Amino acid sequence: MSAALRIYDEIPGTERRARVTLRLASERITAREVIRQRVEAEVAAFNATKDDVFRGLIQPSESERLLNGFKLRKRRPLDVEQQVAVALEAFEKNGFLLLLDDRQVEDLDEVVTVTPESSATFLRLVPLVGG
Repeated sequence: MSAALRIYDEIPGTERRARVTLRLASERITAREVIRQRVEAEVAAFNATKDDVFRGLIQPSESERLLNGFKLRKRRPLDVEQQVAVALEAFEKNGFLLLLDDRQVEDLDEVVTVTPESSATFLRLVPLVGG
C-alpha cells in the first residue's frame, strides 16, 4: 500500500515552509529512506531546470548560501548520491533534526509509520553567535 508524506523545512525563529510531497511505496519507512527520497526529489527537480539556485536540504559543493537556497558558482548537474551521503552525515552529526508528526526521529534506521495526516519537518539547526 502506498502513502504520501508532506515535507517541510523549518529554522528556529522562522516560519515552516512546505518543500515537497513524497510518494512512498509503503506506509512503513526508515528515516534514512525519507532523507534519501527527499534529496533525490530535490536533485532531480534542480537537474531538470536551467536554474543556478538549488533550493534543497544540503548545500552543494562550490556554492554560496543565499536567503532561500544555494547559488552554484558554475551551473552543473548535481550528483544525487553525493548529496544523499552529505545529508545522511549531516543528520548523524545533528546538522538538522527530523520530526515525524512532531516526534523526533533519532536513528537513521528507525522505522516510522506514515498515516494520511503525517508530515515530516526538517528542523535546521543554526549555530549560536558569540557562544
